[in-house]
Amino acid sequence: MVRCRGTARRAPTPSHAPVPLIACHECDLLHRVVPLAKGGKARCSRCGAALYQERPGALERSAAFYLAALICFVFANGYPFLSLKIGARMETVYLANSAWALVADGMPLLGLLVLLTSLLFPLSMMVGHLYLLLPRLWHRRPAACGWVFRNLRRIAPWSMVSIFMLGTLISVVKLLDLAEVIPGIGAAFFVAMMLCMAAAEASFDPHLIWPRDAVVDQPTRPHTSALRNGLVACHYCTLLVPIAELDAHGHGHCPRCGGGLHVRKPKSIERTWALLASAALLLLPANLYPVMTVIRLGQGEPSTILGGVVHLAAAGMWGLALIIFIASVMVPGLKLVAFSWLLRTIQRRSAYRPVDRTRLYRIAEAVGAWSMVDIFVVALLAALVQMGQLATIAPNLGAFFFASVVVVTMFAAESFDSRLIWDNLPDP
Repeated sequence: MVRCRGTARRAPTPSHAPVPLIACHECDLLHRVVPLAKGGKARCSRCGAALYQERPGALERSAAFYLAALICFVFANGYPFLSLKIGARMETVYLANSAWALVADGMPLLGLLVLLTSLLFPLSMMVGHLYLLLPRLWHRRPAACGWVFRNLRRIAPWSMVSIFMLGTLISVVKLLDLAEVIPGIGAAFFVAMMLCMAAAEASFDPHLIWPRDAVVDQPTRPHTSALRNGLVACHYCTLLVPIAELDAHGHGHCPRCGGGLHVRKPKSIERTWALLASAALLLLPANLYPVMTVIRLGQGEPSTILGGVVHLAAAGMWGLALIIFIASVMVPGLKLVAFSWLLRTIQRRSAYRPVDRTRLYRIAEAVGAWSMVDIFVVALLAALVQMGQLATIAPNLGAFFFASVVVVTMFAAESFDSRLIWDNLPDP
């Protein structure tokens, strides 16, 4: 039974008749699609994951917010972002300067990562969604709709506008004892873009592009898993496809959006273990090597992540030190522990608290990207503080290793299949 707010009840549909169904993307449980009241949201009755929602005017609202965000993006890149003033000397940077500074300091891969996550992927999200949504206002579907939709879903976790903004705030606070920091017009437009993107993402519903009431014309038993009903759900558009239509290896393509179909993510356990092991190996040099070097009046010394936390705490900035400690020290380590434990419970076919294990996966996946805040801080400081003998900040090798940890753990979260938690459990 779908648990939702504002659901209109109706008589049960016989299991042998064609019924509109949807499968939970986290535990694979089948649910009947029922109409919702305005503002209602349907959640999985087993694991609590969101299934679909009813938002009046979502199409128009999402398109308007994405268009406003795109306009703000243009102005945010066209005007100065931050300025640093020491005495009579002033240094001004634009948004893209944070990435170019890393490239100039001999870290092109790190610069490319910052450029993608702070500028190119957010721009792709705005342009791509407008490409999908604007034709829908006239009840049309654009060409290559499935390809665009799939790639937007892939890059969504890598669009880190909010994290970049947090990195900017931390950079400003860290520079207050060095010089006067002057926010530019570009920073104001960047904040407006961030808010518009957040509102657009909150309003957007994938079912604006694909109908959620796909009818399955075969005998089914709702409240059992799609797998046990001989069905596989498309990860992108949620269409249910009979497993019999897949090839001998259990792979195929969605007939609606063209996305890859598989009963479970291929070699999910092996790939996730390999990525976790790689992240664990990278975590050691990420904490031992310095992430940046601060030089003032010709003197300075390299600083590690923990060293930066201690420095902030000694300066009385306890709140800022706590943010950096949680995002850059605790989150990567706890994420490795969490996914390792989840994989062990799956391999042991454990029935221990599957709902809580699914929630743990959900949280670990959501917070992993916030560790990038330290990389954005390094990039902004390296771009902003370039005043010769007065003050200079340069990135170090530790930043590269730490960024590698963040990237690898995010790939590990993507390769993990939470439906494996439920496969060895009886249906409700």
